[in-house]
Order: sequence, then structure tokens, then C-alpha cells
Amino acid sequence: MTPAESELLSRIENFTFDDGDTELSFARRLAKDNGWGMLYAARVIEEYRRFAFLMVASGHMAVPSDQVDQAWHQHLLYTRSWFDFCKNALRQPLHHEPTKGGADEQSRFSSGYEQTLQSYRRFFGEPPDDIWPGSDLRFGRDLYFKRVNTKDNVVISRSWLWAFGVAGLAIAVSTLLLWLRG
Repeated sequence: MTPAESELLSRIENFTFDDGDTELSFARRLAKDNGWGMLYAARVIEEYRRFAFLMVASGHMAVPSDQVDQAWHQHLLYTRSWFDFCKNALRQPLHHEPTKGGADEQSRFSSGYEQTLQSYRRFFGEPPDDIWPGSDLRFGRDLYFKRVNTKDNVVISRSWLWAFGVAGLAIAVSTLLLWLRG
């Protein structure tokens, strides 16, 4: 890593997302909105910091994992923090440009993700699989992420359904209904 890259990484690592003491911190909101534990959210934030470094230092379009993209989207919503991050940590403006759709864009983003993983390895070593999955998962399973209101909806894993079948589902639904009725 060059001295300029080390300085950039240091500015990114020292950046504070929250403005003073707040009950719903950046990390708590990220965990809450994604159904993650606090330790996992903290790890995602650290990976988001590395991604921000790659956006500036890699020399190519950096493509985030879905988890890192969730942190980036949240940071964009904190407009003052995002502006401060770009101005003082990254020292350049950065824009989020989602796909325009279609096969060419799919290929461009998939290739960009592979290139991002290669750059990650060059600067940081092997990325954690639970935050930076392979392209097959990033552009397969992870494209089906949806926000769900868990107050009104129950989410049941497909793997759980396959494992327990219809009888297991009936028992689970009955148990859940009894539990909800109190």
C-alpha cells in the first residue's frame, strides 16, 4: 500500500458515522433494518469502509456485496454524514449509480464485482464469505432480497419448508398462531 493509500484508509477508518450520542446509531439502524445482530452490523460497516477505500483506490468501478450495499444505501440517507465522508475522508465526490438493467449491465456489474474481489484480496487479503459471497450468490440469491414488515408478515425459509414438508409447516403455523394469540 502506498503512503497516499495508507492515509486514505486511515481517514476512512477514523470517520465517525454518528453525530454525537444517539439512541439509534448508524450501526443499530443498519442492524434493525436488516434483521442483523449488532456484531454482524459492525462487521458490515468495517467492510463498507474497505469498499469505500476500493471505490477510490482500486482504479476501477467497485461493486459492493449486498450487505455492503445496504450500509452504503443507509449512509446515503444520512446526507450530512455522506457529504462529510466524501469531502473529508474520501476527498472526492462519489455517486451511487445502480444498474440500468439488461444483460449488458448484468455482465458489467458481475465483472465489476469479480474485479472488486480481486482488488480486495490485493489490499486486504481474503474477504469474509458471509459478507462478500462469490458472484454466483451475489448475482443469484442476493438479487431476491426484499424488505418485509415482520409485524404483519412471517418469513419462513425455503430450506426449512423442504426439510419439514407440509406437516412441519402446519405445525409451525399452528404454533405461531397460538403464540401470537398469547
